[in-house]
Amino acid sequence: MSSSSFPALRQSLRRLRRERGFTATVLLTLALCIGANVAMFAVIDAILLRALPFEKSERLVTLMNSYPGAGAPRIGASLPNYYERREGMESFESVSIYQGGSVIVGEAGSPQRVPRDRVSIEFFETLKAPLLMGQPFTEEQTLYENSGVAILTYEYWQDYFNGDPEVLNRELMVDGLSQRVVGVLGPDFTFLNSDARFFNPTASNLEDREIGRRHSNNFRMIARLKEGVTVEAAQDEMNRHNELMSETDPYAEMVRNAGFETIVVNLHEEVVREAKPILLILQAGAFSLLLIGCVNLVNLLLIRAKGRAKETAVRQALGAGRRDLARETLLETVTLALVGGLLGIGVGAASIRMLETLGSQQLPLGATISLDGRVLLVSLLGAFAVGLALALPIVALNARRNLAPALQAESRTGTVSRGAQRVRHGFIVVQIALAFALLASAGLLGLSLRKALQNDPGFESENVLTASISLPWKTYPETEPRQAFLQRLREALANVPGVAEVGMTNCLPFSGNVSNNATVVEGVELKPGDSLRAHWVGFGFGEYWQSLGIPLVEGRYLSEADQVGEQRVCMVDTAFVERYWPGESALGRRLATDVELNEENAMTIVGVVETVKQNDLTEEVSQGMIYTPFRLRAQQYFFITMKTQVLPESVSDALREAVLGIDPELPVDNIRLLQDRIDDSLLIRRSPAILAGIFAGVALLLAAIGTYGVLAYAVGERGREIGVRMAIGAQPGQVLGSFLLMGAKLLAGGALLGAAVSWLAGIGMKSVLYEVVPYDFGVLLATALALSVVVFLASYLPSSKAARVSPMEAMREE
Repeated sequence: MSSSSFPALRQSLRRLRRERGFTATVLLTLALCIGANVAMFAVIDAILLRALPFEKSERLVTLMNSYPGAGAPRIGASLPNYYERREGMESFESVSIYQGGSVIVGEAGSPQRVPRDRVSIEFFETLKAPLLMGQPFTEEQTLYENSGVAILTYEYWQDYFNGDPEVLNRELMVDGLSQRVVGVLGPDFTFLNSDARFFNPTASNLEDREIGRRHSNNFRMIARLKEGVTVEAAQDEMNRHNELMSETDPYAEMVRNAGFETIVVNLHEEVVREAKPILLILQAGAFSLLLIGCVNLVNLLLIRAKGRAKETAVRQALGAGRRDLARETLLETVTLALVGGLLGIGVGAASIRMLETLGSQQLPLGATISLDGRVLLVSLLGAFAVGLALALPIVALNARRNLAPALQAESRTGTVSRGAQRVRHGFIVVQIALAFALLASAGLLGLSLRKALQNDPGFESENVLTASISLPWKTYPETEPRQAFLQRLREALANVPGVAEVGMTNCLPFSGNVSNNATVVEGVELKPGDSLRAHWVGFGFGEYWQSLGIPLVEGRYLSEADQVGEQRVCMVDTAFVERYWPGESALGRRLATDVELNEENAMTIVGVVETVKQNDLTEEVSQGMIYTPFRLRAQQYFFITMKTQVLPESVSDALREAVLGIDPELPVDNIRLLQDRIDDSLLIRRSPAILAGIFAGVALLLAAIGTYGVLAYAVGERGREIGVRMAIGAQPGQVLGSFLLMGAKLLAGGALLGAAVSWLAGIGMKSVLYEVVPYDFGVLLATALALSVVVFLASYLPSSKAARVSPMEAMREE
């Protein structure tokens, strides 16, 4: 800044202190508009723009097996895939797999369930994440008998071992078995949204690695591309590799009919794939809000500049050049914008905390959202750019030739420059149009959310408490002790006062814990080119279906005799029946959750229940569900469902006591209302609708302020003209009508332009809308009505003031 700029800056600051109302209006507008963009940019930057926190993370890819013909388009990879690809592919520097989960840590009486991931030996090498101390896993430790080792995160080392520098080779009790600490990760290590506190090797036996398990996709796979290898080149080699592997694949024809392929995609792109569209829409909304605010301020600055026309003319007459006036304007607007930017950063920080309450932490990479130096720098640069943009119209106005004579002429006649009027009115039309588009977009998102909420999940969530338990392998290695535990727990919980029904399952809706299997149905012949379908498969125990109110359509529920007997029976849902036997009974028919059906694996259908939505209220096509007795799918991890006649939360202590009474080493985890799980599934729809509604509300307020300001200025500018008209016989109603007509014209122009912008915005939002067309006439009509009310009120106040102008007072003031 040159020395000549300091006097101009001091003069601008004195003027802004005098004009407190003007200054406060500008700063408040900038704080709100910039604050919204600061918060949204912090989200966009953390999730979409920043590279993953690993060395050369652009070379990290994920590999997903795909079976579109079987209804499984993007799933994980198998253990045999891992061993085959790490040795047989040249595109990858390293290949690794991982699997989430949790374990029980601690001794009897103080058990804690802790998140833990299982990873292959190259996992940290693939991520280029060095250990702070210790050594990575070895090949020998991938066999079950040698797998009792752990690598701790830095935080868990500090919390559980108090940062003991001699932690290596210390023991950790995991699921009742001792594990030896062999390494500690650095303090900066994070992996996507994983909350694992420590890591174990992906232990297996040699049978698990055979080609017959090639399509048991229980893991997630990542790889690091070699230097210079592109994703496209890796995909080409992946296709060739799969073709080569098919020569020894016992299920080659089946998976070929299912359209089997392996998708290779950039890891970051895949992680943010689902969240990206809605985040970009919200950022566009925040930017539109900033545009509305800037348009408002430009109009306000133009009106202020017109009010200072005589002062400017006098200064020009005394020798002030256009460059001096331009420098003064730039200093003033940039100063206002930077101060507004600082206030906006404060608003943005508060908004980020508000976003956390709306569930931003559950977004992919959402835990990394913060107001760091990079966001602050971009915010201040953005504020500076806003200051420059606000100055341009004023500089252009002051640069007009013969400014003083023109202003004198205007002052004498009391008329209004048509050019200046068109500019101000044009800005208001743009402002109304943007507000219309924001309000319509919020309406579409809100309507989409409403449609989703109206969907019947297929069960009753009211007064249902859920929890999860994982039985440690050491204590419960086989089906018999596991089933005995479930039976004892069900009996204990059934005796708790206020509990009506108790059940267990491993496929609780909206838990994210449901798996599918290829299924063979007896009597259903596959046509050439067809493949087996994958269906959801899970067990039900006790009164699971009754506790969730899942209606029985045909046959019977699974009984206690089914749980302990030798017969192989199952239930299916209506979606399964409609796929294979539409309009017919399914009772007595047989199926197998395998690639072939025989007497050893066949199950007979004894009941049909209504289809439930497993993961999303907006699921349109269900995979079909198969429910088996526990003994046919005796997994260690399961959920408890309790239908209560009292407040569900009131029985949570009794639930814990019942579990600890049976096994004092077992913690009860994830105690939640079933309705809360459904609500969480709507995060990606509810939070954007709320944010868009907030943006639309602020946009409406700014549109009202802008309309009011322009019409109020027009009334003041044309005071003498109004007085003359009133003196020669014009009625107050005529004056009121003329100014209301002006507001109506601005509204009409803005609404027409806004409708067009809304149509384009709706097309851009199509991928995130549910059962809502991009151009919903009901939403547009409601938007037009809301905007009409706001603009009418903003127009009526200055218009009524014009109707009360006294001719004598107007002439005297002139």
